[in-house]
Amino acid sequence: MKPNYQITARQLVLLALTTAVFAASIVVLSGTIGPKLLGDFAGAGPEKKGPEVGKIEGLTDPSVATDETNNREIYNAVSPGVVNVTSTVLVQDFWLDVYPSKGTGSGAVLDKEGRILTNYHVVQEYQTNRNGGALEVTLSNKKKYPARVLGEDRDNDLAVIKIDAPAAELTPVPLGESDKLFVGQKVLAIGNPFGLDRTLTTGIISGLERPLRSEMTGRLIEGAIQTDAAINQGNSGGPLLNSNGQMIGINTMIISPSGGSVGVGFAVPVKTAKRVIADIQQYGRVRKASLGVFTLPLNERIAGQFDYSVAEGLMIVDLVTDGAGAKAGLQRGSQGMRYGNSVIYPGGDVILEADGQAMKDRDDLNHVLNNKNVGDHVNLKILRNNRKINVTVQLAESASIATQR
Repeated sequence: MKPNYQITARQLVLLALTTAVFAASIVVLSGTIGPKLLGDFAGAGPEKKGPEVGKIEGLTDPSVATDETNNREIYNAVSPGVVNVTSTVLVQDFWLDVYPSKGTGSGAVLDKEGRILTNYHVVQEYQTNRNGGALEVTLSNKKKYPARVLGEDRDNDLAVIKIDAPAAELTPVPLGESDKLFVGQKVLAIGNPFGLDRTLTTGIISGLERPLRSEMTGRLIEGAIQTDAAINQGNSGGPLLNSNGQMIGINTMIISPSGGSVGVGFAVPVKTAKRVIADIQQYGRVRKASLGVFTLPLNERIAGQFDYSVAEGLMIVDLVTDGAGAKAGLQRGSQGMRYGNSVIYPGGDVILEADGQAMKDRDDLNHVLNNKNVGDHVNLKILRNNRKINVTVQLAESASIATQR
C-alpha cells in the first residue's frame, strides 16, 4: 500500500527554511513588540532611560585616563558651574563714617533654575547686616547677577542662594556620594582664592570624620572631610570633587597658623548638603529635629552639689514650652539660678543615654539627633530622683536656633 502523502527532498528543504524564518521572526518580535505588549498588559508604560544623575557625559574612565587627562576633563566640564559670590555691606567705623565692606567666596550651581550652594559664612554678613547691602554672583562668562538667600544651615555652615539667569548660562555641578570615601582617594577643588577665578587644585583625602566645629553655633559638623588639596581664602563654598567630577564635599575651612594653605583643609560632606538642599527646596528652611531642652554636662562637683548618684550625663536645666521634651514629661529643676547671662533650673532630670549611646557632653546628643528627622522617636534613659527610667520622645522641629536640642 502506498502512503497517502510522500514528502520529497525538495519539500523537506523548503519546509526547513520556512520553519527557520518563522522562528527568527518570533525571536525578533518577542524582543521588540513582546515587552511592550507585556508591559501594557501589566499596566506599565514604556521604559524610559536618561543620563545617570551626577554623571559627566564623555568623561574618560578615571581608571584608564592619565592624571593629567582626568584633571583637564573635569576642569573643563565642572569649572563653568563654579561661581564667585560677593557680598557687600555697609559698616561704620569708630568715627561713625559709613563705608562698604566686601567679602568674596565660591559657590556651585545646583540646577538650571539658578540655585547655588555655598557656605553660610560667605553670606553671613549680608544676612545679618542691618544697614543693607548687596549679594552678587559672577558666572564663568563674567556676567553678574543679584542673588537672594533661599535658606541656610548655620550648624553645618551651608546656604542656598538663587539668581535669575538664563538656563543656557548655568552649568550644574553633579552631586556625588560621600558615604564610601577613603583616605588616599584623589580629590580636586575648584574655587576663587584671592579673587583668582576658577582655580583648580588637587590632592587626596587626608582624613575622614574629623571634628569640625561650626564657628557660628559651636556645634560639630558631622563627617567632615580633611584634604591636602590647597584651599585658601575665597575657596569657601566651592566644590570638592572626586575623579568622576562629582561633588563630594563643600570646601569650608583651613587650619593655618600663617593664614595660608598648609595642606590641612576641610569640607562639609555632600550627604549633609543634600539634606539641607532638600529641606530648603521643600520648606524654605532647614528643619532640625529637637528635644526642646537645654542641658549642662555633669561632672563630679555638680553631681555632688545636687546629690546625683552619677557623675556623667546631661542635666536638663530648662525646657522649651510645648517642646518635645516637655510634652514627653521631661523635668527641669524647680529653683532658678543665674548662670552667666541666663537663668537656669538645675537639679532636674539627667539624660544618661539616647538610643543606647552614653551622653557625656552635648556633642553626643547632637550626634544622635543629627541622624533623626522631625517626627522620629528617640529612646532616652534618664535619672530622676536617683532612679533610672526610660522615656520615649517624639522629636519636634527646633523652635529657634538658640535651642540647644
